[in-house]
Amino acid sequence: MGQTLTGLLTSVRAIAGRPGTQTRARPGDGPDPGLLAALRHCGDHLAALAASGPLTDARRTRLIASIGALTTACSTPGADAFDALLRTGQQALDSGGDAGARLALALADEATALRARSKGAWRLRGNALDALGRSEEAITAYERHLALQQNTAAARDIERRIATLRAAGDRIDEALALVADGNGGADGAGAGAVRLSRRLPAAEARVAFTELVRLRTTERGAADPAVRRLAALYAEHRRLSDRDLMADPLLGGAEPIGVPGLRRFLADRTVCLVADTPHTAEQEQRPGSSLAALIEGYDLVVRCDAVRHAAPTARTDLHAVTLRGDSPWKGPRWDRRATARLVFGDPLPHWRLALRSRLVPGAQDRIGDATLRRPLHDPALLAEAADADGPASTAYTVLRLLDFLGTPARVDLIGFEGPAALPPREREWIGARTGTTDDTAVRITLR
Repeated sequence: MGQTLTGLLTSVRAIAGRPGTQTRARPGDGPDPGLLAALRHCGDHLAALAASGPLTDARRTRLIASIGALTTACSTPGADAFDALLRTGQQALDSGGDAGARLALALADEATALRARSKGAWRLRGNALDALGRSEEAITAYERHLALQQNTAAARDIERRIATLRAAGDRIDEALALVADGNGGADGAGAGAVRLSRRLPAAEARVAFTELVRLRTTERGAADPAVRRLAALYAEHRRLSDRDLMADPLLGGAEPIGVPGLRRFLADRTVCLVADTPHTAEQEQRPGSSLAALIEGYDLVVRCDAVRHAAPTARTDLHAVTLRGDSPWKGPRWDRRATARLVFGDPLPHWRLALRSRLVPGAQDRIGDATLRRPLHDPALLAEAADADGPASTAYTVLRLLDFLGTPARVDLIGFEGPAALPPREREWIGARTGTTDDTAVRITLR
């Protein structure tokens, strides 16, 4: 194999030149400059392999054979070497190690420059960046691949991988927000948090996250609620780093979203909470109704609990429901179509059971995860003491959560008067934050 490797390196250098050789303009039917650049990358890799001693790894042997096929394609007039280029990139990735991933990325860069609409080239680039731990860049490449991919079934693995990478990054973002809320970035843990970022390579992020948890635990103690939440985020980040986010078959194909995902869902959008009253429902269904036009003008329409009066087809972008009474909670399944659904309830095991027994497959695209199940009382969110009078109204819980997240452009309440009026304590909170009230008293706009 040593003689074969040396001969192949000689052939590659003869066609593509040595490191530092300027890319030539394409002469007649000669190889494209991008292919010559790719061959030079292969030559550099072969030289490193030759210097490393005898080859006993079958994966590297296959990579060398693939480079040979690419060299032949580049030296054959009229041959299309693009597929050989992609195969070589995949073999480089399969050979393992950072060196193989760097070669795969270099070849993917040449491939995307040659054919910007090649879904295979963008997938290879995403896989190479992913292998190097460059998650945010990998997501961008994967999204380019999905934009070109017409086969829905073939796209699922990539969609799942994007969800995993984003979820891991979201855990970092939430950890940074948790630390910033706790100390304003003024002490040792705050300094550790500065080193942590979702844009760090995965290995560096793991080290920084580990150090942050260690510092925070030393300063606050393991019993501190914020430290417990930070440790849970760290564990989730490590799990996501080790394997893909698997879809829960009992969630009906819905994508779980946490606090960062909900922030993105709401960001810069106008939101209205619509009360479920006979009057509002009748006005909403009446052709030419000003109320119907008003509701339709919002980016997101929120409805709460069992929607008895609004038409089954009435638009619902976010449905929120509170599990009330003794657990385990039983009741009708949530079959109203909604883009996202939030379910509030505690304790955790019974909340999970309710989700799995009452979600309807296809009725929602996203479902709030366990971090959103008790926003009023979660130490990582609003951290309020439990009310002796029982759970707050769902509308109030949603309003407090939206206010805490702070990303919607505007939040309005529509129809919350008369029978739909909220309890006095909740009305007092809303009144303190009311910016404007319509003359018709139908809409309340929160600051």
